[in-house]
Amino acid sequence: MDLSELERDNTGRCRLNSPVPAVCRKEPCVLGVDEAGRGPVLGPMVYAICYCPLSRLADLEALKVAAALLSLLTYFPDSKTLSESERDRLFAKMEEDRNFVGWALDVLSPNLISTSMLGRVKYNLNSLSHDTAAGLVQYALHQGVNVAQVFVDTVGLPETYQERLQQCFPNIEVTVKAKADALYPVVSAASICAKVARDQAVKNWQFVEKLQDLDIDYGSGYPNDPKTKAWLRKHVEPIFGFPQFVRFSWRTAQSILEKEAEVITWEDSPTEDEEGLGRITSYFSEGPRTRPRLSHRYFQERGLESVTTL
Repeated sequence: MDLSELERDNTGRCRLNSPVPAVCRKEPCVLGVDEAGRGPVLGPMVYAICYCPLSRLADLEALKVAAALLSLLTYFPDSKTLSESERDRLFAKMEEDRNFVGWALDVLSPNLISTSMLGRVKYNLNSLSHDTAAGLVQYALHQGVNVAQVFVDTVGLPETYQERLQQCFPNIEVTVKAKADALYPVVSAASICAKVARDQAVKNWQFVEKLQDLDIDYGSGYPNDPKTKAWLRKHVEPIFGFPQFVRFSWRTAQSILEKEAEVITWEDSPTEDEEGLGRITSYFSEGPRTRPRLSHRYFQERGLESVTTL
């Protein structure tokens, strides 16, 4: 999988896709949606779609991509436990039959995820996930794929998610289920695409920061992994925080910042005298004030006072 575009700029989001098979433009297609890397504190989250004609769904199953995944899932209920080599092998099988199987990815950087979640207008991970999935379905339609059915591995309540997608795509039959990658071969294929892309993105991550003694043994990347926590503590910068490889909106990262980083007072931070001024509604009450209203620091520093008469 060629991720050179992501490696050139991994600060935002990157969309990649295979060529659209000609048959997928002509015949009604089934499309699966899944993600990889939703929970880790390190690295990107990758959403993927995979599609093929309804008439070739049996051929997709014959590729044994889904069958191999489902067989492994019998022993490993969580598909994340598949080894990287097993995922690569399954993806290579899909690539051999590009004449009827297509895929597309949306890679969301840790920086984009964190700034979305911590922005002035909050954009939570569920909403980001739902919008990314819908965006990929719409992308397939724009590419000319004749999408007739969509199967999605759920994020949040499947009924709510399905209703939302159905409103976005009223002419397409939408099904949202928990563990859809274990139920529908086309979602299994999308799951493999997403995981292979994330594996490669994490392994070849280009750090924009100049880090000394960079340790690339991140552990699993999940917040409860002791090795991941140790990596975070090692690579936190007292002033500038973490490299952009880290999702600084995750509680694990925030806790380490609070303990390891320096306390910074910004220009608009309240002074000690201004702390505890009470609710803003108190300024409009007619009762006596227990504390005098303080002027802005700009006026205090310049010895300026308000006047009532000239």
